[in-house]
Amino acid sequence: MKATIDRFEGKFAVLILGEDEQRMNVLKKLLPKKSREGSWLQVEIQNGEVTSAVIDEEETANAKQRIAEKLARLRRGDHLKK
Repeated sequence: MKATIDRFEGKFAVLILGEDEQRMNVLKKLLPKKSREGSWLQVEIQNGEVTSAVIDEEETANAKQRIAEKLARLRRGDHLKK
């Protein structure tokens, strides 16, 4: 299942899971060491617990690119030219 790290709160990471965007609190120590806010993960969940988490480098890079493009459009004022 795909998930993204929304934020960190103390010892926990708040993940947003799948297309229905369910939220789940997961201990940070269960995630890969290079996990950051905005990182995309491939996670396996059994009985409501994360059993495996791997950073999805391609999806993370795609998301960063989409955000950079949106920021560039905002800075140019594209949203005001309608």
